[in-house]
Amino acid sequence: MDTVNQTGSSQAHAVCALEQVPDGGATAVDAMLAGGEESLILLRRGRQVSGYLNICPHAGNRLDYAPGKFLLKNDSLICAVHGAVFNQADGLCTGGPCRGQSLHAVPLRVIDGIVCIDPAALP
Repeated sequence: MDTVNQTGSSQAHAVCALEQVPDGGATAVDAMLAGGEESLILLRRGRQVSGYLNICPHAGNRLDYAPGKFLLKNDSLICAVHGAVFNQADGLCTGGPCRGQSLHAVPLRVIDGIVCIDPAALP
């Protein structure tokens, strides 16, 4: 996707339409961040979308069990490789081999139905 104009601020990088993230679910997208291209986990609750790098802090593996497919239970995201359990709201690991560590959050905004990366996270 491209950039989205925001009144009075820098441009945000659009990663997908809000409707591409299932409400109450998750998907993965590739996005260019300051450190290069990364896979992101997008978790949606209504019009709110949280984003994290798709990297488990335990061993550096992706969290999805198949591309863009995640194990979700209640308000938790579960790493498909070693079973680490993360809060969807803040990325904190509450169970498993990396308890107390957190997923790396990526700041997102929803602008006119488009999920965008906050300009501060962009190169």
